[in-house]
Amino acid sequence: MGENNQIIGEDDYILLKDFKVETEVDEEKGFILCFWVYIFNSNAFPSTILKQVYAETNSSPPLLVLDEKTLMIFPLTCLLNEALGPGNTDLPSEVPKVSAAIEHPQNNWIHVGYEVSSDFVRLYINGEIAGELHLSSLSNDNSMPNGSRKRTLIGITGDSNLQGFIHDAKVLPSTLSIKEQYVKDPPLRLSIDESSISDIEEDNGFWNIVGGKASCRRIFSLDVLLLNTFGQPVNKELEVVASLLYAHNWLPVEKTNDEEPPLLASCDGIEFASCDRPCKLSKGRASFKLKISKLSSKCDNRQFCIKFGVSKLEGYRFLEDFSPSIRCISRNRTPRTSTIVWKKISAVHPVNGSQPFGLDDSSCEPKHNTVHEAKLSPTSKRVRLGEAKISAVDQHSEECNSLASKQNQVENGFGSRLEARPENFEEMNTSLSDSESTGARDSALKSVSSRGHSVPDVTIFRYCLGGLTDRSLLLKEIATTVSDEEISGFGEQVSLYSGCSHHRHQIKMAKRLIDEGTVAWNLISQNNLQVQWESAVFEIEEQFMKIASCSSRSLTQQDFELLRKIAGCQEYMAQENFEKMWCWLYPVAYTLSSDWVNEMWNSTSPKWIEGFITKEEAELSLQGSRGLQEPGTFILRFPTSRSWPHPDAGSLVVTYVGTDYSLHHKLLSIDNVYSSGVREKNVKVKPLQDMLLEEPELSRLGRIMRRH
Repeated sequence: MGENNQIIGEDDYILLKDFKVETEVDEEKGFILCFWVYIFNSNAFPSTILKQVYAETNSSPPLLVLDEKTLMIFPLTCLLNEALGPGNTDLPSEVPKVSAAIEHPQNNWIHVGYEVSSDFVRLYINGEIAGELHLSSLSNDNSMPNGSRKRTLIGITGDSNLQGFIHDAKVLPSTLSIKEQYVKDPPLRLSIDESSISDIEEDNGFWNIVGGKASCRRIFSLDVLLLNTFGQPVNKELEVVASLLYAHNWLPVEKTNDEEPPLLASCDGIEFASCDRPCKLSKGRASFKLKISKLSSKCDNRQFCIKFGVSKLEGYRFLEDFSPSIRCISRNRTPRTSTIVWKKISAVHPVNGSQPFGLDDSSCEPKHNTVHEAKLSPTSKRVRLGEAKISAVDQHSEECNSLASKQNQVENGFGSRLEARPENFEEMNTSLSDSESTGARDSALKSVSSRGHSVPDVTIFRYCLGGLTDRSLLLKEIATTVSDEEISGFGEQVSLYSGCSHHRHQIKMAKRLIDEGTVAWNLISQNNLQVQWESAVFEIEEQFMKIASCSSRSLTQQDFELLRKIAGCQEYMAQENFEKMWCWLYPVAYTLSSDWVNEMWNSTSPKWIEGFITKEEAELSLQGSRGLQEPGTFILRFPTSRSWPHPDAGSLVVTYVGTDYSLHHKLLSIDNVYSSGVREKNVKVKPLQDMLLEEPELSRLGRIMRRH
């Protein structure tokens, strides 16, 4: 596709209905046809993708056919004994074909290679041989006069309404390698970077976003990536525009009654219609800060979704991505009953000052980063750790640690137990007022600033107000220019200003994460731009075991497969893929190095943490042949969507079957319990596994059922 910074050319991607290529068939030498195909609409099967066209006989038998999840390729009729008569469009039913199973044939780029000779036909899928058909018994010596015949292969949609694109189609001599063509010019795709999302709550796969009138709506942010099909960023001079659609039919959402655009882009504190403010891609990334002015309640409770597409390339479906369904709610809306509550842990109980353990109810996998403002929010369920047991409490704190909680910690110390708070937190609101909270926070910030830390206030504010990508870039810049003491002071200041102590934890590990990651990549890459994944896993495992302080348990093949998915690579890994994987793996290894988790990781009987698994694998493992397993069965896992510097990176999640016979996901927050402050008070803390089993909702450790 030329230089990385070139704009996409008109001939780079061709509609199936417009695709045509001609070639001379040489019976002795043969040829190869290879191309990328993207199908995005097929309502009937089988659907013909490509057909053969013979002008001499006015026939057009199929060449490439999609039948649900099976891709079939037929031999050329000129290689068969039976010739087609005029007007025929089908091959005889007894004609053999080569088939390959495709897991997700639609809305995905698939590389197809078709190798033809007088003896065989081969089908290649994504560079690998998927099937072969020998034609020696079917060939007809009289079928190809003069040694060759000219044919046209043409893309069609026909009655099946098949729609799609062809990219990089080539007819080449059979002496060339189809696998080399596969990696030579991969097509593009647009994708939402889920790790960059902030100020969005997820509820059973939906996004809850606070919107409405100007005084209530809140900014949420996310990044969109331009990648090739191998998951590598691509630098193109393109702009991405966001638009708000109805989720059920993808039609545009109308303006508000005040003629205000439904989706707004925030730029330097000023709101613009999102369609008037597209974001330019920089090194394959476009960052959006958006607001929604239209409430779902004002649209018959219909749900929305956000469409991201490349400007001036409307209809290129692979250059579009859609958010999950969105419920746009007002700030004061009464929350509906739900098993999904997001992580909002206070460092200390606001009544008795107890330290938290924090089994945070977070419904399904917390896919997206949630950075809350210091305002009241719907009641949040969580489970906290006392000296002897874990108890369920309700808390209203918007962030991990409120300043009010910190003050109670100083006054009351570590409480012996936790008491449950009422469901309706508004009846028992013990938080500081806005003015009180601001005054106390300013006082605390002055106290920290007086220690002489050199990181300026503007940097602290940039970090607190920025998205995950902004924070990552900022930390990489700071970590190379300041001392460990200054990094520690910066973490303290950010925690006090934001009200979230977990930011401090991620900031303090920044220097080691970046330095050790750089060393690891240099060892793996040996100054190469790309390395084979299989050759990199040994160094990755060695680094992981060193950081996790674990010499008795190595990573499994399943662990590496998940790491490869997180990295977003396939056979080859670039530095961008490694950094994405490292930002997830390092906090996990750091957590495992703690005594309270290391013991569980090394345990083989029972195996408390079976490895790196996804939310889907955990849920599948808790579903027996007759439905869910008995209530109380649980599995421990690390959330795959939480990467450094997200406050929850490296945390543990408990997935369990509740008493309501539904699946729940809760986030553990136990760093305060095992902190040095607790040990100094000689508080006896039970092992983590004992605390888990004492929790009323958890009674039995489940097992992982791997899908093969």
